[in-house]
Amino acid sequence: MFLADLHVHSNFSDGKLTIPELVDFYGDLGFGAIAVTDHLCESQTWIGKAARHLGRTLTPATFPIYQEIIKSEAERAWKLYRMVLIPGFELTKNTIRNKRSAHLLGLGITDYVSSDADVVDLCRAIRNQGGISVAAHPVSTRKVEKQSYYLWDRREELRTAFDAWEVASGPYWFDEVAESGLPMLATSDLHRPSQIHAWKTAFTCERHPEAILDAIRKQDLSFKYYGKEVPDAWITHPILGGLAHHFFPEPAWSLSMSPAFESR
Repeated sequence: MFLADLHVHSNFSDGKLTIPELVDFYGDLGFGAIAVTDHLCESQTWIGKAARHLGRTLTPATFPIYQEIIKSEAERAWKLYRMVLIPGFELTKNTIRNKRSAHLLGLGITDYVSSDADVVDLCRAIRNQGGISVAAHPVSTRKVEKQSYYLWDRREELRTAFDAWEVASGPYWFDEVAESGLPMLATSDLHRPSQIHAWKTAFTCERHPEAILDAIRKQDLSFKYYGKEVPDAWITHPILGGLAHHFFPEPAWSLSMSPAFESR
């Protein structure tokens, strides 16, 4: 089994670390896989234009450089740490209204995709590249920040468009997603090192990009909290068929959300 964090930001958008720094950060912690998923904002909206002006988004000009660095760092990550580095990005539709905002992860893809397209078309473009589409933090993130509810409000019509929906973002577990019957993925949405204490996804498949993407499609995965402690809260998981109440003031790998529900 290995631990993966498949929603991570670098300084190509609004992250604090460079891609090489992210590789060394996760590699030193013993992770088996990460995905660098920097924001790729809409180009026609004023918020998207502001993000471009501030250097908080990938652009057609920076995207090839971004992909080249990911490619070279993937080789280094494997050579030094036996860690898989998956290319990706976060298609970002930000508006003033929470109910019109949407964030979509594209995992395992290397060709540029414009965020200006319709959500269904974006998911189709990701799949056409053989990638995975993930609805990012579709419900309340439990933090004081702009939310993105567009995808969740339309979850029934978008049920087959996405390969997975984030069931956790950072330290927060989303009961709504866990109880929905939708395919799931847990990530940290890391922007700075201190956010490493968060829910992650664990895999038992081969350490290879295609094997990991296929495991997401098949939902052959489990969820673990990586950090000092798990908040004292009720946690719902559909595989368990009920509620489990646990508190583990322990180091990393403290809570396993798998069919066996074993802790370590």
